[in-house]
Formats: sequence, structure tokens, C-alpha cells
Amino acid sequence: MAQAQSFKPDVEVRCRDFTIGCIGAGMIMAECHLAAYQEADFKVGAIASRTRANAQKVAERYGIPSVHDTPEALIEDPSVEIIDLAFPPDQQPALIRHALTQPHIKAILAQKPLALSLDEAIKLRDEAKAAGKILSVNQNMRYDQSIRVLKQILDNRELGELIFAQIDMHAIPHWQTFLEDYDRLTLSNMSVHHLDALRFLFGDPDEITTLTRKDPRTKFDHSDGITVSTLKFPSGVMALSLEDVWSGPREEGYEDDQHIRWRVEGTAGVARGTIGWPTGAPSTLGYASTRTTGGSWVEPKWETMWFPHAFVGVMEQLQYAVKSGEPPALSVADNVKTMALVEAGYKSIAEGRAVRLSEIPTN
Repeated sequence: MAQAQSFKPDVEVRCRDFTIGCIGAGMIMAECHLAAYQEADFKVGAIASRTRANAQKVAERYGIPSVHDTPEALIEDPSVEIIDLAFPPDQQPALIRHALTQPHIKAILAQKPLALSLDEAIKLRDEAKAAGKILSVNQNMRYDQSIRVLKQILDNRELGELIFAQIDMHAIPHWQTFLEDYDRLTLSNMSVHHLDALRFLFGDPDEITTLTRKDPRTKFDHSDGITVSTLKFPSGVMALSLEDVWSGPREEGYEDDQHIRWRVEGTAGVARGTIGWPTGAPSTLGYASTRTTGGSWVEPKWETMWFPHAFVGVMEQLQYAVKSGEPPALSVADNVKTMALVEAGYKSIAEGRAVRLSEIPTN
């Protein structure tokens, strides 16, 4: 029978050699990136944001020695070797391009979505390659503990031939204010986690069909609120990605039941789990296999969480890529394929049909 200790829900830190410069001082940087880097003992040498005062507060909290007036000044700081961006996607490309011109910058970690359009993402991919710099994209759900262990189970073929998968979200995101300026909402900013995780688990799909309706809670205008996507993979796997950002009323006296669950079924077993992000708890996983557990349910345990601990893995894979010369696990080339899947989802919404990924060029 498989034992829980045989799994690795969190990464081993293989490299912490390079100095990070952080751009952004909002929630995702202050509560996730920097909390994870502190735990992993990564070196953060500088920070900047749109407002120096905000950057100064975060620097004092984490003992960051240098605060720059602007993101551009931080990028030009010769002591910084890795740029860590947490900036809106309409402003991110210009900062990436500035970093690509700096000889001391070895690598860049960008947020998702990488840009507002697939075409812009492709240009950034090609410009990074031409500059000889590593550009990586922060698809951090791949480092959620339940998703990592699920991938290990799938790689061990404990579930047999894979048949069906789903990610079922009923939770209310905190939409950043800058999203009010964009028409695209859920598919680009929330579904992108789930669609990328499905690619990580099952490879590139052949086609996607996406349906949507507006979310009554989201007051600013948007084209996609609640989204439901079905995917077909070359292996025969069919998958469902549901993002119910409404998830029911949230008012005094109404009992909150927000949750994210996932399930994978195969000919030899089933794995199921939860993502702990909406409730601030560790994610969970249980599985039963006729091949390795005798049909009994096994439930590995861990104490770490998606937020912030997954961000250790995201920065670790980039540090190791710089040291080893190997491509990062979260390469920009791979992320362009996730961007293409999102683009295909929007095309499906607009045209009311299944869209084959071959219709979305990425060359």
C-alpha cells in the first residue's frame, strides 16, 4: 500500500544564491511572495512599487535593505539579479522589456496573465529568447500541495488510464482594482490557474468549449463572470473547469460555504481533493487505487498551504534554472500555451462553439 510519506507536497530548495528585486507592494507580494521567500531564506535585496511609501512599509516588515523610488530604478540596480514582478498586466510588459536590456539581470519572474493579449505574450517570449534571459511566469497553482501530490500519483500511473477530471470552484475572488479597466475578467485572471493546472496534469488539450454569464456581485463591466469550460485531450481525457465567482449570497446571517474541489477518475482509481485558498487552510487529497492501495482510501497530510508556501516553489525553480542552465519549470514558452488556451476560451465564448487549439497560432 502507498504511504503518505512517499509523496513530496513541497519542493526541496536546491538554490538560494541570487539576489531578488521585488516590484510591487500589494497583497500578493506582501502576503505571499515575501512571506514564502522569508521562510525559504531567499535573498531579497530591494523593493519598489508605484508608491515609495508602500514599498517602504513592506521593506521594514521584511528587513529589505534597499527601497527604490521607481520600478525602473530597481531594475537598473546592479546588485539585483532576479526581478520579481507583481504588477498589472498592462504595465508588466514594459518593465520586462526594460529588464531584458540590463546586463546584470539574469532572470525575470512575471505575473499571470503575462500580458493582455496572446500576441504580446508571444512577443515577450521571443524577445527574452533573443536577449538570452530567463523569463518565467508565476503559475503558482502547480505548486499547490494537493496538485503536486496528484501529479506524482498520475506519474506513477496509480489511477490507470485517465478518463475524467474536474476543478469545481465556488468562491469569491478579490478582484484587484486595475481589473476594472479591462473587459476580460474571470477567464484571464482566475480560470487561468485551473486551465494551467489541467495542462500541467494532462498535457495540451485538443479543444475547449467555454460558456459564461456576468457575475451579479461584480459591479464594474465585464464580459466573463461565471465561466464553465470543457476540454478534450488527445489521450481521451475529458475535463471540466468551473469558476463560480458568485457562489451564492454573502450577507449577515448567511452561512458561508465557499470551496474549491477537484476530482480525477481513471480505470484503476479515483483521486479527489480540495484547494484550501478560500478558507485559509491546507489543501487536501485522498485517493483509492486498485493497483496500489487495495481499493482503500489513502489521505496524505501536510501543514503547508497554497498561499504562501507554493511561492517557494515558484522562485526556487527560477533560482535553480539560473544556477543549472536548465530551462525553468515555469517557462515563458510553456506559459504562452496556457495563454493560447485562455484565448481559445474567449473565442469559444464569442463564437458559441468548440475551438480547437490548432486555430490559435503561437509561432
